[in-house]
Amino acid sequence: MEQKRTTPEHITSLQPNEIFVFGSNLRGMHGGGAAYVALRKFGAIMGQGVGLQGQSYAIPTMQGGVETIKPYVDEFIEFAKQHPTLTFLVTRIGCGIAGFSDEEISPLFEKAHEIENIILPPGW
Repeated sequence: MEQKRTTPEHITSLQPNEIFVFGSNLRGMHGGGAAYVALRKFGAIMGQGVGLQGQSYAIPTMQGGVETIKPYVDEFIEFAKQHPTLTFLVTRIGCGIAGFSDEEISPLFEKAHEIENIILPPGW
């Protein structure tokens, strides 16, 4: 069986076609965790909490339970399908400051396994 590529634990640089996918808040206050990395290194825009910005893509994770995250994950998966020339490196969104576990968040990305240009964290 072919080993599928996984997102590295710490992303410090990107190729021109790679997008850093991170958990954010709806207000786009990228003050900590992967959101801060996205702001400092990959073009995230302060005040933009959702979607593509620079070489990053924000998925809100701070607005409630897991069920409030799912629509944004579904929107992201559709976006990735529509942009096959980009490679999306998904961080462990929601599993840091937002306080969710991998077991709670990873099922939201089940459909992403079919999409070649979405790279998920190990175990997702």
